[in-house]
Amino acid sequence: MLKTLAAAAVFTATLSSTVLAQETTVRLTLGWKTQGSDSAFFVARDKGYYKAEGLNVVIDQGEGSGATVTRIMGGAYDAGFGDVNAIIQNASQKPGEAPVMVYQMWNRPPFAIVTKKSANITQPKDLEGRTLGGAQGTPTTRLLPVFVQKNGLDSAKIAISNMAPNLQEPLLIKGDIDGALVFNITSYFNLVLNRQDPDKDFNWMSFGDYGMDLYSNGLMVSQKMIRENPKAVAGLVRATNKAMLETAADQNLGMKAVMAFDNLVNEAVEKRRMQYAFTKLIVSPEMKEIGIGDIKDDRMERAIAIVVEGYQLTRKPAPSEIFSRQFLPPKAERDLVYTAN
Repeated sequence: MLKTLAAAAVFTATLSSTVLAQETTVRLTLGWKTQGSDSAFFVARDKGYYKAEGLNVVIDQGEGSGATVTRIMGGAYDAGFGDVNAIIQNASQKPGEAPVMVYQMWNRPPFAIVTKKSANITQPKDLEGRTLGGAQGTPTTRLLPVFVQKNGLDSAKIAISNMAPNLQEPLLIKGDIDGALVFNITSYFNLVLNRQDPDKDFNWMSFGDYGMDLYSNGLMVSQKMIRENPKAVAGLVRATNKAMLETAADQNLGMKAVMAFDNLVNEAVEKRRMQYAFTKLIVSPEMKEIGIGDIKDDRMERAIAIVVEGYQLTRKPAPSEIFSRQFLPPKAERDLVYTAN
């Protein structure tokens, strides 16, 4: 009897070791500090969706959606949530090294100019004769010259005041600048935390509404991971997609996972940020047509041209260098329906 139990124990231990040995560790970096808009990754982890795909996904906070790309290129991470426009920039300069977007989450760009309603800036032409506060190196600031050109503005009549990102909203509130070059999903909640009403007292001029039809953040992976473990990439996408659909239907589920990851975040603010991401960045007529995670190649072609012009790049990458749909589940499994709750 003892021999039988011992043999069973050895078999169980051997089986467990085999299962553990087969599990693939994926190091994933977020775009920034813990936010409600990251909820799908936490849901997929906590509900075991990654584990069911044979993945051990280790999630770390980020340093900026553009930094996600350089973190992956440096080899510290296999995957991450970041800006596709940063992929375009790096793919142009270092072909073959930049990560690839495999699941496009934000169908619309967050790049915007926020102004006080009292300034009466309601259209691009109203920016002439004004001073805008921009953080050097950020996409909104870098792409402003293209915005100016596409909207027929005189750049000489628009002053740019360089400043740290954390000063933009305070200086806008004080009236030291007329507008700020921002990410809407960040600036909106900076204003909320500064006891402002971003809907009632501010105007938002989205680049996407004025000739800058760019894609934005999503799930990207290293080219090394695509080459060496395409099965893991497909599993990562499949599990994240499942969690995205569930979070769209139940934001309380998403926030439970966010708080489990980082209980120091402001739960009420981050739930609003999650919902803002769905309504302003994720859900769009195009997303409803092609499903969450996919893109339109002709639109990506135009977006690449905008980034190449804005960053004065010498090489224009092909859409196939930037985005791959080979790991996407069928469209029927990517039909996201958002219900605020």
